[in-house]
Amino acid sequence: MTELGSFCNMEILGIDIGGSGIKGALVDVKSGELTTERFRLETPKTRTPEDVLPVVEEVINHFDYRGAIGVGFPAVVVDGKPVTPFTAHHIEEWVGFSVDKAIEKLVAGCTVTLVNDADAAGIAEMSHGAGVGQKGVVLMITLGTGIGSGMFVNGKLVPNTELGKIYLQGFEEVSEQHFSDAARERRGLKRADWGKELNDYLLYLEWLFTPQLFIIGGGASKKFNRFGDAFTTNAPVVPAKLRNEAGIVGAAMATL
Repeated sequence: MTELGSFCNMEILGIDIGGSGIKGALVDVKSGELTTERFRLETPKTRTPEDVLPVVEEVINHFDYRGAIGVGFPAVVVDGKPVTPFTAHHIEEWVGFSVDKAIEKLVAGCTVTLVNDADAAGIAEMSHGAGVGQKGVVLMITLGTGIGSGMFVNGKLVPNTELGKIYLQGFEEVSEQHFSDAARERRGLKRADWGKELNDYLLYLEWLFTPQLFIIGGGASKKFNRFGDAFTTNAPVVPAKLRNEAGIVGAAMATL
């Protein structure tokens, strides 16, 4: 990644593709601040490339922007292509699809960098948020439609960890199907009760990776005060400072 100090008020468009919404904004990559209002459109319920990509195009055109674009995507990403389905919805059409090239074809004059959405959120938090200066292992956990994860070791990203896909002993489903914010809503849990269950998930991650810090991001981070007291991990658990904007900021920074 390019040193941020070499940039002065450099604005890059960041886009975050999620299960419920596609949102974007121009980002000052040196400060990590949005320089425009966030623009959001609903993700088509089909969540297929032919339906989602025109919405991404509409978000880009809203800003009348041409240049580098960072796009966070909810799947494992290698060389601009998802190698797993659209997370939490198992939309197989994305696997092996050149998302970066497809967007570049839709919007002339743009170059696209595709990155896992939770990795993008983690990049933002490690550079401008709760993880600044933190040594050792940091786990960024995003709670929303699914569970995303970003792992950092002494500030360096370990990409595509997908810790929402692990199984906890005694559960027949992957973690995100039981512990995500969408699962909480589906099960009708109050956030305080959900926090107690989520604590078991974080304790398991702590046993596996011994992090020095957990950062909670995604849509649920806005309500952290309603469930954050439930955590009993040795590592501190803190909300993302950039809240739900971390994915946009990190996507923009991933282009550097």
